[in-house]
Amino acid sequence: MKNKITAIGIIPARYASTRFPGKPLALIAGKPMIQRVYENAIRAQRLSRVIVATDDERIMKCVLQFGGVCMMTDANISTGTERVATAAKQYDADIILNMQGDEPLVSPELLDDLVRTLEDNPDTPVCTPVVKISSVADLTDSNQARVVFDNRNRAIYFSRAVIPFNRDIPMSEKWLLKTEYWKHIGIYCFRRDFLNAFINLPPGRLEQTEKLEQLRIIEHGFPILVVKTDYSPICVDVPADIAKVESRLKNN
Repeated sequence: MKNKITAIGIIPARYASTRFPGKPLALIAGKPMIQRVYENAIRAQRLSRVIVATDDERIMKCVLQFGGVCMMTDANISTGTERVATAAKQYDADIILNMQGDEPLVSPELLDDLVRTLEDNPDTPVCTPVVKISSVADLTDSNQARVVFDNRNRAIYFSRAVIPFNRDIPMSEKWLLKTEYWKHIGIYCFRRDFLNAFINLPPGRLEQTEKLEQLRIIEHGFPILVVKTDYSPICVDVPADIAKVESRLKNN
C-alpha cells in the first residue's frame, strides 16, 4: 500500500559521473556528500519524508548506514528528473521536491519556501529558486544558468548567456550596478501530476540548444514560478569543489 504524504523530497544520486565518479560518496569534512544533503533536507519542516533515489548499491548501503531512506532505481534512467518521478510513484504525495545530490549545504528554509509557494499558488505546476548575481564571474560562467522573469515572478527564459544584455555599456562591474541579474538554482518543486506529464514531454529546440531541461516546460507553454532566495549554493562538480564546501563549513 502506498503511503499518503503531502510533500516529499527526493534526492537523485548516480554513482557514475564523467568528471567525478562516485561523487555522492565523496567525503566532506568526514561525512559522505549524500549524507550532508540528506541531513539538511530532513530539517525542512514541510517535507514529510526525504528519499534518496539511486542506481548503485554502494550509495544505497551508505544511505542505510547513516539511517536514511533509499530506493533503487533503474541504471538506464537518463536524467535526475526521471529518476525522481520513478521514485515518486511509490508515494501518494501531492508535491514532489526534486533536489540535487551535489549541493551539500542546501538550505532547509529554502526547501520549505518552495513547498509553501506551491501550497499558496494552486494554479502553479512548478516553482524553482533564483538568487541575485553579485559577481562578474557568476554573470559570465556558461556552466550557470541565468533567468529573466516577469512582474509576477514567472520565468520568461533561462540561458547560459548573459540575460538581459545591457547594450549601452561594456561588460564590467557596471553591469551589476545598472541591471539586476539572477542565477537559477537547480531545485524544482513539482505538483505530482505535472511531474508525470513533464517527463513525457518531448525535448524542444531551445532545451536542446541550451542544454537546459527547464526550457522544456516553457516551450510547451507551462508557467514556472521563481522563488527569490539569499541562499547561494556551492555545487560539487569536480573534486576541487570539496575544498570550497569545507571552507564555507569552517567559516560558518
